[in-house]
Amino acid sequence: MEREKEILGLSSFEAFENKETDTTIYGLRKIVGLLLDCNPNTIEMMGTKDEHLFVVSEEGKMLRDNVQIFLSRRAVHSFGGYATAQLRRLQNALARDSYPQEEKERHILNSVLIQMEHLQRHYTNFTKNGSINLYIDKSDKEDIESEIFMDIELKHYPLRDFKNIYSEMSNVVKDYSKLNHRNKKKDKLHLNKHAMHLIRLLIMGTELLEGKVINTYRDKDKEMLLDIRNSKYLYEEIFEMVDEYESKFKYAAENTELPQMPDHSKAEELLIEISRRRLLK
Repeated sequence: MEREKEILGLSSFEAFENKETDTTIYGLRKIVGLLLDCNPNTIEMMGTKDEHLFVVSEEGKMLRDNVQIFLSRRAVHSFGGYATAQLRRLQNALARDSYPQEEKERHILNSVLIQMEHLQRHYTNFTKNGSINLYIDKSDKEDIESEIFMDIELKHYPLRDFKNIYSEMSNVVKDYSKLNHRNKKKDKLHLNKHAMHLIRLLIMGTELLEGKVINTYRDKDKEMLLDIRNSKYLYEEIFEMVDEYESKFKYAAENTELPQMPDHSKAEELLIEISRRRLLK
């Protein structure tokens, strides 16, 4: 929780990170923003059982008690996007250098297309007076047969927003390049963890879209998830499971009764009330 000078003054606090313990502590304003985006890591905290929490402050309880105001169809892109990213990484890791270049390009393209929804929300809309079209076509380069191309048509578009959009798309490409290099040494345990998290995200995302209670403690799925992590499934079997859970996720996304957008007004009221109580302490 931010201090008085960070709530009222010029100071600011977003997050504290300790890499040695893999710990991140978010400020209130930051975590409210993440919850409004249906960020899986923060949504999971809202669904953790009371008995599994070491400390629950008054402010934390207020967030947990009002979690419904944060839920929206943004979960389709947050949970689905995270899950798809895990799937692409797993496929890319297993394929390594033997994977056809065109197939790798498809993985990268799919990841960038998922990123586009995020870009539409965070930067000036580029579909009103233009378009950004991505596709795979034959390459003129000698070392590759095909690659991703862009057709861009923009009018009166902010240069800084375009710079940020291009930077975020470039980062996806860079991440895949790093991943190819890193996966040569990546052990099976880490790949299994990717697979386990992929399945878990699809299950939790489906439940959220179906309007069920957020359930972070996966007691019914625990045995299956641990079996995936402990190499008891072949990767062919895992991909069959992914197809099944992806199908359920897509059905839930198409039929969800969640609102298109979270309740920003109530979220702001909650943020103000929590901050007010903090200042009066």
